[in-house]
Amino acid sequence: MKNYICKGSIFASVFIFLSCKDSNPMNEIQPPIAKVKDTILEMHGDKRVDPYYWLNDRENPEVIAYLEQENSYYQQMTAHTKELQQTLFEEMKSRIKEDDSSVPYFYNGYYYQTKYEKGQEYPIYIRRKGTLTAKEEVLFNCNDMAKGKAYFQLGTMSVSPDNKLAAFATDVVSRRLYTIQIKNLETGEILADKIENANPNLVWAEDSKTIFYTTKNSKTLRSEKVYKHTIGQEAKADEIVYFEKDETFDVFVSKTKSKKYVLIGSNSTMTTEYQFLDANQPNGKFQVFQSRIRGLEYDIDHFDGNFYILTNHQKATNFKVMKTPENKTEVTNWTNVIDHREDVLVEGIEIFKDYLVVEERSEGLNKIRIKKWDGTSDSYLPFESETYTASLGTNPDFNATSLRYSYQSLSTPPSVMEYHMQTKEKKVLKEVEVLGGKFNKENYEEKRLWATVTDGTKVPISIVYKKGIKLNGKNPLLQYAYGSYGYSMDARFDSDRLSLIDRGFVYAIAHIRGGEEMGRQWYEDGKLLKKKNTFTDFIDCSKFLITQKYTSPEHLYAMGGSAGGLLMGAVININPELYHGVIAAVPFVDVVTTMLDDSIPLTTSEYDEWGNPNDKVYYDYMKSYSPYDNIQAKTYPNLLVTTGLHDSQVQYWEPAKWVAKLRTVKENKNLIFLDTNMDAGHGGASGRFESLKETAKEYAFLLDLAGIKK
Repeated sequence: MKNYICKGSIFASVFIFLSCKDSNPMNEIQPPIAKVKDTILEMHGDKRVDPYYWLNDRENPEVIAYLEQENSYYQQMTAHTKELQQTLFEEMKSRIKEDDSSVPYFYNGYYYQTKYEKGQEYPIYIRRKGTLTAKEEVLFNCNDMAKGKAYFQLGTMSVSPDNKLAAFATDVVSRRLYTIQIKNLETGEILADKIENANPNLVWAEDSKTIFYTTKNSKTLRSEKVYKHTIGQEAKADEIVYFEKDETFDVFVSKTKSKKYVLIGSNSTMTTEYQFLDANQPNGKFQVFQSRIRGLEYDIDHFDGNFYILTNHQKATNFKVMKTPENKTEVTNWTNVIDHREDVLVEGIEIFKDYLVVEERSEGLNKIRIKKWDGTSDSYLPFESETYTASLGTNPDFNATSLRYSYQSLSTPPSVMEYHMQTKEKKVLKEVEVLGGKFNKENYEEKRLWATVTDGTKVPISIVYKKGIKLNGKNPLLQYAYGSYGYSMDARFDSDRLSLIDRGFVYAIAHIRGGEEMGRQWYEDGKLLKKKNTFTDFIDCSKFLITQKYTSPEHLYAMGGSAGGLLMGAVININPELYHGVIAAVPFVDVVTTMLDDSIPLTTSEYDEWGNPNDKVYYDYMKSYSPYDNIQAKTYPNLLVTTGLHDSQVQYWEPAKWVAKLRTVKENKNLIFLDTNMDAGHGGASGRFESLKETAKEYAFLLDLAGIKK
C-alpha cells in the first residue's frame, strides 16, 4: 500500500540565539530549519512527497531537539510581549474568584460539592451527609494529588452505592490513558487495586463490590474492551465482559438513572448498540438491547418498567423520543413519545417521576421543554436573549419537582438556575462572579447575525463587542469556529475573552455546517464528501463581517482548534488574504496521511466522519482540502500554531510538519510560530491558572499583531 523512500541531509541548525542585549535586529533571527527527507507515500497510484515524515517519532532525540528549537525561536521572537503576557495573565486571574465552590447537589444521602481554595490550581471534592450543615468530608484534594507532577487530571470520581468506597481515575501524562484506583472513604486508605491503561468512565454494580470499566488499545487508544473488577482482586484477574471487534466502534459503560441497569454502549459516528445488565446481578450476562443496524443511532434510559429511547429510527433525522417495555427491547416494540420534527433537533432527555424534560434546538438556539406525563402541561422555559446557551444541570433525583439548569450568553456569566416545574417559579442559585471591579454585562452588545453563503444557505453568527465602538471596518475581530462531529459551538461566556473585547476586539462565533446548531442536517452537510461546506461557510462569514464593516482584512483574525485547526489550515490555503493573523490550536492538518494510518488513535473510528481514504473517492476528496497537502507558494497570514508532545487526539507531528513546510513555501515575511507544550497533550496545561498562561500567549499574539501594546 505504501512505499517509503527517504533521502536528505543532516539537520540544518541555522537557529541564532540572541540575548535581549544583542545588537542584531529581530528580523535577523532565523527560524529553525527542519531537515528534508523526502518520503514517498503512494496510494491508488498517486504519489505524495512528504519531506518531513521523519518528525513522527517522539522517541527520536533529533525530533525533540527540533521542537525545542521551535519553542526557543517562538519565545525569542515574542520576548517583547512578555510584559503584555504577564499583564493578561494577571488580568484574567484577577477575574476568577479563587475561593469558589459549586452549587451542592443531593445524591444517595449526601450533598456533593466541588470547591477551589485561594492560590490552588486544582479542585477539592467534598460531601456532607444528610444536610448542608453536616461536617465536611474531603473525598479528593487534587492539589495534593498533583504535587510534583507536570500534568494532572482527575478523570472521574464515582462513589459506591453503599457510600463507603470511591473509584477514581487519574492521568499524569495527558495521553488520556488513566489509572483507576479505589479509596476507602471511611479510613482514607487507597486500596491495592490498580488498573492501568483505562478510560475514566466506570460504573458500580449495586453490590458495592464490583465495577465495570473500559480499557484502550495501547497503540491506537481505541476504547475496545469492557472488564469487570471485584474489589480486592488483582487487575490481571479481571474478567473481560465484552470485546468490541469492529475497529470503527468505541465502547463505554454507564448506568441508568434508575440505578437498575448497567449499560455497555458501542458507538461509531453513525451507529449505536447497547447491552444491559441488572445492576443487582453483576455476574449475570449482558443482553443486547437492539443489535446494531448501520445508520441507527439511539441512547437509552430507564424508568418505571420502560426504557426511554432518543433515536433517529424511522428516518427521524432530528431525532425523536420513543419507549419500550424493559422485557421487549427490540426496535419492533418501540413506540413514539415525542414525534420527529423537521425544524427541531432533540438533543437529550431527563426523566422525573412526574415530568419528562427535553433538550431541544431550533433556529440555532437551545430550548428546554417540560412535559408532564399525565398530559396536563407541556411548556418551554422562557429565554429572552437574542443569543444564549442553556443546558440541563445535575438532576439525579427522580422524585424532584425542581429542575436544575444552566444559562449564559456571550456577555452574561454562567448561572445555575432552579425552575419549579409545578409553580413555574424560577430562581438563581448561583451566578459566576467576575471579579476585578470592571465587569458590567450592560457594557457589552451581543447580537445574532445571519450570513448568506455561496450556495444560498443562511449561517448564524453570534457576536459580542463593547458598546460604543464604531462599525467602520477598523475594528480588530477574532472569528472562531469548529464545524465538525456535529458539535455545536454555542454562545458561551468566557471571562478571559474580556481581555480582548475591552481592548477593542469584536468576537464572533461562526456556526458553520459540520456542527449541529441548525439541526442534524447541518452536520450531515459538513462532513464526508460535503466537508468543504465547512470551509466555505467560514470564509463567507468572514466576507460578510467585512462587508458589514465589523472589520477588514487588515484587522481580521481567525482561530480554531483540533478539527477547528483543520478549518484554519483549509481557509488560509483558499483565501489567505482575508486574515491578518490565525491561531491554529492542536490542528488536524495532515488529513490523508493520518486517515491512512490505522495504527494511530482515532483513525478507524472516524471513517464515517471524514471518509475512508482506502476508497479512492474519499482519498481524492481529502487530498483536495488537506491543509498539509495543499500548501502553495502564496502569501500566508501570521500564524501561531500550538500542540502538545503527548497529544493523543492530534499527534504533535501534524502541526510540526505543517509549520516546517509552510516556512519553505510562503512568499512573504509574515511570522509563523510553533509552540509545543512538552508536558501536555490535546487539552493543554492542567490547572486553572497554568492554562491561563497559554491563553495569555495566544491573546498577546493577537494584540501584538493588532498594534495594541497594553
